[in-house]
Amino acid sequence: MENAVNDGKQYIVVKIGIEQYGIDIKYIDNIVRMQSITRVPKAQHFFRGVINLRGEIIPVMSLRLKFGLEEDVVSNATRIIIIKFDSQSAVGIIVDEVKEVVTLDENMIEKVTNSAVEDKNGYLSGIGKHNDSLISLLNINGVIMEKETV
Repeated sequence: MENAVNDGKQYIVVKIGIEQYGIDIKYIDNIVRMQSITRVPKAQHFFRGVINLRGEIIPVMSLRLKFGLEEDVVSNATRIIIIKFDSQSAVGIIVDEVKEVVTLDENMIEKVTNSAVEDKNGYLSGIGKHNDSLISLLNINGVIMEKETV
């Protein structure tokens, strides 16, 4: 079992609009169906509000709005992915669809370089190649923690 060290990372592949994004599975606490979201006054435009998940109040953000895409279109496939970092409380992100879990080895991931992809916000950690498709791997910490510059 010499290869066990480099077994790759697991990502949950989600759809946002027509694009596929990968989220490192270690940050995912839960995946829940879309539910009613209580709005919060004066929140940033991409924060939809809060949900009550088994007694825990969780802020929910729209990745579509955060990425400058059109408003969320809620369907049966729409999910809220609950993200948890070690020290912070949970945050929910709305995705159009959860597709699958994939394992990507390091040789299947291209680092994002400034010349290849303009990612000034640091939202991407790389581009994964899986079968015949490309998956933009989210730097979920950068997506959630980034401060809005006005």
